[in-house]
Amino acid sequence: MSAKNMAHETEIKLRVADARKFRARLKELGAGMAGSGTGRVHEWNVLFDTPREDLRQRGQLLRIRTQTPEGANATKAEARRVLLTFKRPIDGDPVWDEREGSERRHKVREEIEVEVSDAETLARIFEGLGMRGWFRYEKYRTTFRLPDSEKWAEGLLIELDETPIGVFAELEGPAEAIDRAAKEMGYGERDYIVMNYLSLYRAECQRRGEKPGDMVFQT
Repeated sequence: MSAKNMAHETEIKLRVADARKFRARLKELGAGMAGSGTGRVHEWNVLFDTPREDLRQRGQLLRIRTQTPEGANATKAEARRVLLTFKRPIDGDPVWDEREGSERRHKVREEIEVEVSDAETLARIFEGLGMRGWFRYEKYRTTFRLPDSEKWAEGLLIELDETPIGVFAELEGPAEAIDRAAKEMGYGERDYIVMNYLSLYRAECQRRGEKPGDMVFQT
């Protein structure tokens, strides 16, 4: 089991109307795939809470995420990665308001993350403690970094997410780098989204006149 130290996560989302053009612009900027270069990764996410939604009411999130690289390794259990993530508002900050029109440009949260070996066993432990997996969502993610020569982009991740409700880019890192990268990609502050995928999904269901369920691809 490996853990990521508690840190403040600063991020925004951007709607991507044309994924091909977005990728082409990343290529022009010299961006490459981050990490081990696994490329497109399927993510299966389950959010847990108490029946009274105590975590949600405090602006907190508890999530098990299973990542499976696309391609030949997708069927191999050892290729999968399971992450347990806990997020909450930073100390001294009010409960995060993700509604459209929030005055804050970036979403800032405290994040604690640990890699575990067995998602199903961990889920059973949470259920034994009286919690339940109440929302499930999936997406395909490809993560990019700008070249090391771009010193201003140090610590910045650009994550292209293909979801059942459209394509989004998540920019995570220092606020100044987020703003500059967004501008380089042709976006302005008016385009910033600070809502999470649950809120975006429910807003989309409301727009379509559909009852919300889990945010999954239709088979």
